[in-house]
Amino acid sequence: MSETLLSSRNLAFELYEVLDAEGLTQRERFAEHNRETFDAALGTARHIAEKCFAPHNRKGDEHEPRYEDGQAVLIPEVKPAVDAFLEAGFLNAARSFDAGGMQLPTLLSQACFAHFQAANAATTSYPFLTMGAANLIESFGTDEQKQRFLQPMIDGRFFGTMALTEPHAGSSLSDIRTRAEPASDGSYRLKGNKIFISGGDHPLSENIVHMVLAKLPDAPPGVKGISLFIVPKFLVNDDGSLGPRNDVLLAGLFHKMGWRGTTSTALNFGDNGHCVGYLVGQPHHGLSYMFQMMNEARIGVGMGAVMLGYAGYLYSLEYARERPQGRLPDSKDPTSAPVSIIQHADVRRMLLTQKAYVEGAFDLGLYAARLFDDTTTLAGEDERQQAHELLDLLTPIVKSWPSEFCLKANELAIQILGGHGYTREYPVEQYYRDNRLNPIHEGTHGIQSLDLLGRKLAQNGGAGLKRLIRLIAETGERARAHPSLDALRQPLEQLVSRLQSVTLGLLGDLASGKVTATLANSALYLKAFGHAVIGWRWLEQAIRAEEGLAREVAADGDFYRGKLQAARYFLTWEVPACQHELTLLEARDDTCLAMQDAWF
Repeated sequence: MSETLLSSRNLAFELYEVLDAEGLTQRERFAEHNRETFDAALGTARHIAEKCFAPHNRKGDEHEPRYEDGQAVLIPEVKPAVDAFLEAGFLNAARSFDAGGMQLPTLLSQACFAHFQAANAATTSYPFLTMGAANLIESFGTDEQKQRFLQPMIDGRFFGTMALTEPHAGSSLSDIRTRAEPASDGSYRLKGNKIFISGGDHPLSENIVHMVLAKLPDAPPGVKGISLFIVPKFLVNDDGSLGPRNDVLLAGLFHKMGWRGTTSTALNFGDNGHCVGYLVGQPHHGLSYMFQMMNEARIGVGMGAVMLGYAGYLYSLEYARERPQGRLPDSKDPTSAPVSIIQHADVRRMLLTQKAYVEGAFDLGLYAARLFDDTTTLAGEDERQQAHELLDLLTPIVKSWPSEFCLKANELAIQILGGHGYTREYPVEQYYRDNRLNPIHEGTHGIQSLDLLGRKLAQNGGAGLKRLIRLIAETGERARAHPSLDALRQPLEQLVSRLQSVTLGLLGDLASGKVTATLANSALYLKAFGHAVIGWRWLEQAIRAEEGLAREVAADGDFYRGKLQAARYFLTWEVPACQHELTLLEARDDTCLAMQDAWF
C-alpha cells in the first residue's frame, strides 16, 4: 500500500539518523522513553490520522461549516476524529506524566502531529489551537485561572482560540480598539470585535476559551498598551460547572478559498455590556505573552505547510508512476507502448523539486522541534539559552519558507497531474487551496521578513546568528570528509559568506537610522537567508545519506541515493540562484520603494 501522508522511511531517517531522537532519552525528562515507545506513538498517530481524519478531508472541504441560529454547524465526522485524537492522549503529548501527559519530546510530538496535518489540516486545527491556548495559561495564568480554565482544557472538555485581529487593523495590533474596563469583582468587561478567529465557534467541546488582546483605560499607545484576557464562551462557576453564556456572540463565518473545514469567525465581545474577561499576567504585557502562542503557532503553520506540500508530492509521485502517456523523445515507433510519465525528464524535474522543497522543510521543522527540547532539557543554562536564541532566529524561516516553497510544491503536483490536477476529483487542487492560507496565516512573508531583518538578527548582540553560522561551518567541515559532497558544499559556503557580508552592511544601515530604506527589500533577504538555512539542512541530510551508503545496507540504497540527488538539486540549482537577491540587497536597490502610488 502506498503511503499518502508522509514517508515512514524518511521520518525514521530524520528522527534516528539526522536528529538523534534516541539521544533525548538520555535526559532525565525523557528517560522512561526509548525508540519502541517513540515508534508506538508514531504508529498510533498514523493509524488515527488515516482512519479518522483523512476520510472526511474532502467532505469537510465540500461542506464547510454553516451559520445557523447564532451557532456554527460542522459535518458530523469532525467530532469523532477529534475525540479519537483526545482519547489517544495527543492533546497532552508533551505534557508531564504527573499532569496526565505522555511526556514525549517536542520532536516526537511534532512528528506525530505531522500525520494529522497531512491527513486533514482543517480538523486538526481545533485541538492544535487548544494546545497553544492551554500553554499560554499554564505559563502566565494565576493558580485560580489554571484550575478554572486550564485543567478542563487539559481534560479535553474546553477548547481554546486566540483572538487578535480586528476589522480595521489587520496585522497592525498596535491599532486594536477592543477595550477592557475593570469591574468591582476583579474581572473585566470587554467590548470590541475580532475577525478571522479560527475555531471561534463549534460544537466540539463544552466551552471555548478565547485568549483576547484588548486595551485598558490607562493603556499607553501602541503595542506597549496591549493586555491579554481570558474570555470564555460560557462562564465557569467556582465548582467548575458551566454558568450562563458570556456576552460573546458569533457574528458570522468567513468563507475561505481553502481550509474550509475550520470555522473562521467574526466575534462580537460585549454587545450587551456584559462580556466578562480575566486579566492574564500584568497589565500592558499582553503582546509579549501572546507571542509565546504566536511563535508556537508560527512553527505549527510552517509544519502544516510542509505536510500539505508533502501530501501533494506523494500523490503526484504515485500518479506519475502509474499514468502512461507519451513516449520518450528518442522513440521513433508510434506503435510502441506509452511510458509512465515519470519517465519524462521534465516530470522528474518537477518531482525532484517537490522532494527538495518538502523534505528540506520537513527537516527544518523537526530541527526546530528538537531545538525546543534543547531549550527546556539541556543540562546547562548557557546551552539552553543558546538553543533559545537559535530557535528565536529561525522561527520566521520555519514559518515562512515552507509557506512559500511547499506551496510551490503543491503547484507542481497539480502540473504533474495535468488536466486532472485542476479538477476536484483529485486531491492535489485542495492541497494547494488549503496551503494558500499559510503565506498569510500568523504573519505574512513581509511581516516575517521585517521580524528577521529588523529584530531577530541583532537580538542579544547577534548571538543566534553567530550560533547559526558556527553550526553551518561545522557541517561544512564534516562534509569535507566526503569528497563527493564538495560540489554541494561549495555553493552553500559561497552563499553564506556573501550573506554574512550583506547582513553586516544592512545591520549597519539600520543602526545609522536608515530604517525604511533598509527594510524595503527585507523579503529578498528572507528568501536568501531561508535558502541558506535549508541548504544547510540538506547538506546535513547528504552527510547522513553518505554514511548510510557506507553501511552497505542494500535495501536502503535507493533511499540514500534519492536523498543525495535531492540535496544535489537544492544546493546546485536553488542555492546559487540566491546570488541575484544578494546583488539587489548589496546595491540597496530602491525600485519598489521608489514606486509612487500615482504611477500604478
